[in-house]
Amino acid sequence: MSDIEVVLPDGSARSLADGATALDLAAQIGPRLAKDALAAVVNGELTDLATPLAGGATVSIVTPKSDLGREILRHSSAHVLAQAVTRLWPGAKYAIGPAIEDGFYYDFDLPGGAHFSDDDLGRIDEEMRAIVKEDQPFIRSEYSIEEGLQLFRDQPYKIEIINAVSQHATAEDLGEVASSSMVSTYSNSPNFVDLCRGPHVPSTSHLGHFKLTRVAGAYWRGDEKRPQLQRIYGTAWESEEALGAHLHQLAEAELRDHRRLGQELDLFSFPTEIGPGLAVFHPKGGTIRRIMEDYSRARHVEGGYEFVYTPHITKAELFEISGHLQWFAEGMYPPMELDDGQLYYLKPMNCPFHTLIFKARQRSYRELPLRFFEFGSVYRYEKSGVVHGFTRVRGMTQDDAHIFCTREQMADELKSLLNFVLELLRDYGLSEFYLELSTRPPGKAVGSDEEWEEATATLAKVAGGAGLQLTLDEGGGAFYGPKISVQARDAIGRTHQLSTIQLDFQTPQRFDASYIGADNARHQPIKIGRAHV
Repeated sequence: MSDIEVVLPDGSARSLADGATALDLAAQIGPRLAKDALAAVVNGELTDLATPLAGGATVSIVTPKSDLGREILRHSSAHVLAQAVTRLWPGAKYAIGPAIEDGFYYDFDLPGGAHFSDDDLGRIDEEMRAIVKEDQPFIRSEYSIEEGLQLFRDQPYKIEIINAVSQHATAEDLGEVASSSMVSTYSNSPNFVDLCRGPHVPSTSHLGHFKLTRVAGAYWRGDEKRPQLQRIYGTAWESEEALGAHLHQLAEAELRDHRRLGQELDLFSFPTEIGPGLAVFHPKGGTIRRIMEDYSRARHVEGGYEFVYTPHITKAELFEISGHLQWFAEGMYPPMELDDGQLYYLKPMNCPFHTLIFKARQRSYRELPLRFFEFGSVYRYEKSGVVHGFTRVRGMTQDDAHIFCTREQMADELKSLLNFVLELLRDYGLSEFYLELSTRPPGKAVGSDEEWEEATATLAKVAGGAGLQLTLDEGGGAFYGPKISVQARDAIGRTHQLSTIQLDFQTPQRFDASYIGADNARHQPIKIGRAHV
């Protein structure tokens, strides 16, 4: 049998027997790596250790202490959770169970409409550990669409995923299968098989450093009109030490939970009579807010901003021109029908209003840059299942600013604005930051390739010169332009997005906003948007 040669991440080559797997490669490198190995990345694709390697492939071994390794541990733990639940509740229907940040969850539809309670977590945990002890291998299989439908004939949520994949293949559904024409599964035992793209750990014995944390309700597909399922959350790590550190952080976070502190200190509340995600500030909270707003006003005056005020509702025409009704309608409240059939919307954004103020009269290049600012209240329809304190709300007030400038002023304004934002956050007591650059969302953007490339390159240069860590958020930009997000770390290391800076070539075009340049010709301004929550 002839040998094959594969390339390691450091560029070195290894010879293996034809048909050798990623696990064989790990064993050749060393027994410790073979013991720790969970999966492999082959030519950029994440795959199981049992996958045969092809000659010339570039291969890296995934171990538990890496981000990819933790994701695989969590995904495999979710499968074991589903297996445990189906053992304890025969006839349970299982939906999806992804890895998420720091953990995993799985959604279930229990027989007879039963519900989990926190008391159930102990015996589910015990059953999971029995499965881990059994050292069950994760075995991958592939089937045709028709075979997959037959295999999961008693699992309606899996049937829906398979049918959806075969018809329109969304990214969410493709995450569950091999492709739009092939169904991939993983079985832990003859009695449990799950629909999954993979990869997974070689066997259940690689798991064990996990803890189930809570139960919750969740609508199927996040749709309030679909069945409400029972969700179990958990966390999984590479060692008991890592698990313990995370649980300690969760305990610290509980002590700092702003929802509890808001109630205990009589700062704010979310009355059920008003609705989810809509806060009222009590006198003490109102005083804190007033002091912060007063300071922000003073800083903006020093920074050359002019104050504006805009209404909370508008005719649909405004958001038809801006593009929000085409690209952002799912995040908006339904319209109100007034004035003999005229549709009005609660505003989700302030930028179209500020653009109208800019174009209310003819502008000269001598006026630019023109900086507008308001404490703008906006309303965004978040599904009730994701509303969470002040971190996900339906109504909020932003320190919202829009700068209209010439193309020549653009880079300097961005640099000055980023410094302004960071200084203001430091004044509020924050000190650890990193930046995130969000680029053009595929299939959901307006404007030419050249405009997006120029805007993205300009933001990247400004962000790169700030002396902070910069990460890339591919496809995370708004429909009208890329953005820089300022991420801040709190006292226990969690990160929060506290400000965004967006470079927008499109809105001035869509509203036909202009200024008269030194050449006496009309020019379209560049708009820079900045939201500071």
